[in-house]
Amino acid sequence: MSRLGTIARRSFLIGSAAIAGGVAFGWYQYRKPHPNPIAGEGLAALNPYVLIDQDGVTVITPRAEMGQGVQSTLAALVAEEMDLAWDQVRVQHGPPGKAYYNGAAMAEGVPFRPTDESWLAETLRGAMDIPAKFLGMQLTGGSSSTPDHFDRMRAAGALARQALVQAAAKRLGVAADTLKTEGGAVVTADGTRIPYPELAVEAAALDWSDAPALRPQSEWKLLGRDLPRLDVVAKSTGTETYAIDMRLPGMKFATVRANPAPNGALLSLDSAAAEKLPGVIKVISLPGAFAVVAETTWAAFQGADAVVPQWGPAVHALTSEEMEHQLLASFSQDGLESTPRDDGDAETALAAGADFEAEYVVPYLAHAPMEPQGAAALLKDGKLSVWVGTQFPTMARSHAADVTGLEETAVDIHTLSMGGAFGRRGEIDVIRQVAAIAREMPGVPVLLTWSREEDMTHDMLRPVAAARIRARMTDGMIEALDVQTAAGSLMTSFFGRIGMPAMGPDSTILQGAWEQPYAVPNFRTRGYRAPDGVPIGFWRSVGASQNAFFLDSALDEMAHQAGVDPMVFRMRQMDHAPSIKVMEAVAEMSGWGGSAPGRAKGVAFSLSFGVPVAEVIEVEQTAQGIRLTGAWIAADVGIALNPRNIEAQLSGGMVYGLSAAINGEITFKDGAVVEQNFWDYEPLRLAQCPPIAVRVLAEGGKIRGVGEPGTPPAAPALANAIFALNGQRIRRLPMRHEISFA
Repeated sequence: MSRLGTIARRSFLIGSAAIAGGVAFGWYQYRKPHPNPIAGEGLAALNPYVLIDQDGVTVITPRAEMGQGVQSTLAALVAEEMDLAWDQVRVQHGPPGKAYYNGAAMAEGVPFRPTDESWLAETLRGAMDIPAKFLGMQLTGGSSSTPDHFDRMRAAGALARQALVQAAAKRLGVAADTLKTEGGAVVTADGTRIPYPELAVEAAALDWSDAPALRPQSEWKLLGRDLPRLDVVAKSTGTETYAIDMRLPGMKFATVRANPAPNGALLSLDSAAAEKLPGVIKVISLPGAFAVVAETTWAAFQGADAVVPQWGPAVHALTSEEMEHQLLASFSQDGLESTPRDDGDAETALAAGADFEAEYVVPYLAHAPMEPQGAAALLKDGKLSVWVGTQFPTMARSHAADVTGLEETAVDIHTLSMGGAFGRRGEIDVIRQVAAIAREMPGVPVLLTWSREEDMTHDMLRPVAAARIRARMTDGMIEALDVQTAAGSLMTSFFGRIGMPAMGPDSTILQGAWEQPYAVPNFRTRGYRAPDGVPIGFWRSVGASQNAFFLDSALDEMAHQAGVDPMVFRMRQMDHAPSIKVMEAVAEMSGWGGSAPGRAKGVAFSLSFGVPVAEVIEVEQTAQGIRLTGAWIAADVGIALNPRNIEAQLSGGMVYGLSAAINGEITFKDGAVVEQNFWDYEPLRLAQCPPIAVRVLAEGGKIRGVGEPGTPPAAPALANAIFALNGQRIRRLPMRHEISFA
């Protein structure tokens, strides 16, 4: 990463406006490109995504690697257009830069169903690229990385290849159309090969504007194939560098302890006993917390145990019971946040009474990544360097600068691989803490490592949430459906932490409920905002994670009440062909309609982040409890760039959702989190995990990301399978409170 530290300025055209004639922001300013973050002395950086030196081509990926394989996928987009062999590709996360802004993440928030491809919906989605570019926020999340860079990185590769060919033509004095490219080289008519590194400096000196036409899918050589991920060797051999692995000469080691009550203050501390322990160097007060710096991480942990703090009181409800009471009380007109869908007249249609009515509740959940939070930092000679796994490097840089009083240009963020994130590493608490420690230890590199217990008890949780659903049916069809959900405002909580205003109603409260592809004549969704409480944040699949459980569980109950096969019942209501196809696919894969004696299957569906996903879970009753015996997933991603990686993401998303459904729960007592570690926040164990089969449909629609969509259908599919097995309906998670699992 150090060779990207010297930053010069070179422009690169990033894109074009989505609306002809521009918008109020101004056509010229939108068209004006951001500076190239990686251009510098001695570097042939053809654009913000392609760096060529004497060793070959490095693809600069602007999205963070946290186990989802995104860097390999993005690198393949460039490699395809540059005619690189896969073993010639190197990949590196670039520095923070506005050129790497994320437009697709903002487009996800437009008030149109993903299935709505009308002119107005598509125009507004495209227009979101304009404010996204002005804000220049570089972030990884929301399954937006591949859709956001599908065109941009291919264009970067095509532009680089064109520049290399033009450089070769100029050197040889021949027409560019007499040359071709192959395996990382320009090839002449007589077969002479000129490797890209030999042409890089000349190519970078050329002027260009528009990228050439991109290769059609029919000519792809890398994309659409099962490619091995570029990080497999490093992760398999233990040589990948995570924040916890950082070592610099003279490095000291730190840990933090925060008020057990989230957002509570630190009133005072007695550090005398800690400072007498061998290896302890310093105790530092932080907002609502303290840090201990020592010669080793273990010494820092022991020092933290010896500090005697006086904590301020909790600023939220003290127990889980009180929090749930506040949640359910928010189902009132005063708590109404939004009504994103109000088709027909559900109020009148349900006035005579509902055929179905139910309430569902889910708890707070932790992200629980395998790698606890941590970061390294060095403040020296008026510059701050931070090494951290972050989903939000531009925000990390801004907050590190704020803490130290430096200009952002004096802060370098080195984005490392992450041992899991699921939304947690989009936060800035660790960044601010390590910057504050570095400020107190100038000239000394420091590695901050949280304990597992600190990570579990000071997470930005998925909110506790509830739903009340009513419906009326006629002849096996839903005539009226009223969905009410309640949760805290994730947007207000998150944007408050990063010092920005949250604009408009919080769409996450009903995410995964209102936009489902069901053509119910009278369909109303209302979201209610619970009072602000403990910090909440983006959890894998965000609002869809709970709302899929609410809505699809209710649909399954309606199907059985109507006496209609649950698979058929859902498809009858659907008005979206790709969604119907994934239902048909999962039915065929799972052998729907039959199970071995003593076994039963449940189905669930959710369209999240534009991806329709259907899942079937099979269970059986054993003497030790219910065992999961099979799982099937079908999803339509539009265009499948790396089918094997898509399968891995869908499988992982399902397992993450099943773990939460069976065991996941964060509870509060005396204002503090009760659960401390994996022994009381237990993921699904290998022996409990069923065999999983995945079918990836790619019907040629918009390309979609897959980090999130595998999670939402998992919980309802399992709940529906349990009902099919023993007739027990589960309306509250986690299931372990009602069901014994083998």
